[in-house]
Amino acid sequence: MKVVTAAMTVLLLSAPSAAAHDTGITSVLRVFIDEVQARRYVVSIIDSGVPPLGDSRELFPPGCHELPSPHHLPAVSSLLFECGRRLTIDDAITLPVPLAVVASARWADGSVASAYFAASGQHVRIRLAELRAAAGPRGRVALRYGRLGAQHVLTGADHLLFVLGLLLLCRGFGALVKTITAFTVGHSLTLLAAVAGVVPVNRGPVEAAIALSIMLLARQIVIAERGGSGLVQRAPWVVALIFGSFHGLGFAGSLREIGLPGSDLPLALLFFNIGVEIGQLAFVGLVVGARSLGARAGWTVAPRLERSIAYSLGVLAAVWLCDRLPAVWGA
Repeated sequence: MKVVTAAMTVLLLSAPSAAAHDTGITSVLRVFIDEVQARRYVVSIIDSGVPPLGDSRELFPPGCHELPSPHHLPAVSSLLFECGRRLTIDDAITLPVPLAVVASARWADGSVASAYFAASGQHVRIRLAELRAAAGPRGRVALRYGRLGAQHVLTGADHLLFVLGLLLLCRGFGALVKTITAFTVGHSLTLLAAVAGVVPVNRGPVEAAIALSIMLLARQIVIAERGGSGLVQRAPWVVALIFGSFHGLGFAGSLREIGLPGSDLPLALLFFNIGVEIGQLAFVGLVVGARSLGARAGWTVAPRLERSIAYSLGVLAAVWLCDRLPAVWGA
């Protein structure tokens, strides 16, 4: 455990502080919408490797047309367009991309807003109603960020597999409660510290450290199945607390990609974390419920199957680690 923890520390400290945004890690595109003049706008995708946006007539609301882009705008990922009227909350911009989008709008009145938009097939529809001023009424802020938190944890395979590993490592309901609580405390503290700017978030090494945490957990599950009884087996909440902090930095990186409203920041952060907990507890409930139903039916997880699951976790985490290591050094 000391060796892996030291390796994680090296990963976090050795990466450049301004690593480029990597869609291979985040699976999210960053898009900026700038109102540069009255009725004139620029849409920019900052990620490399994005294919040409295609026919602009299919992207913008009716009454808008593309203008020749200035030389300082990349021709592939930026478009300048003008509309016969100012865009309103009833308008939308459609991008022909298969990934989710975090759009940040910078309006002529100085207001700035960000929002997350899920992909639908090969397109993402950016609704400008989600990008006007802050995020609207407080209830809407809470609902939006709570939903984003739940979506993030439930669609984040690495976070879910780490929780699955914790469930396999725990023996007894009491140990499970302590372990899940410790994981919650760990990632909540680092999420708060990162958003407050106390702890810097470098996405590449954080994601590599998360992969390493799953590898360690898989190894400890195998040791436990072979009869080993070290500190991790006796007190799994310790590893949950330590490595939960790395997962919290991962949550903070995703939240930074999504964006936070200038106003109601504490409310957005609180409900994002609540959403993360709801998603996490829903997954825990699903796994525990399935095991309980299986036990009632006379079926139990055989040690050999549990060991196979642990090996699978370790192999998958190793693949993720190899895939994420280039981002650590900005390769």
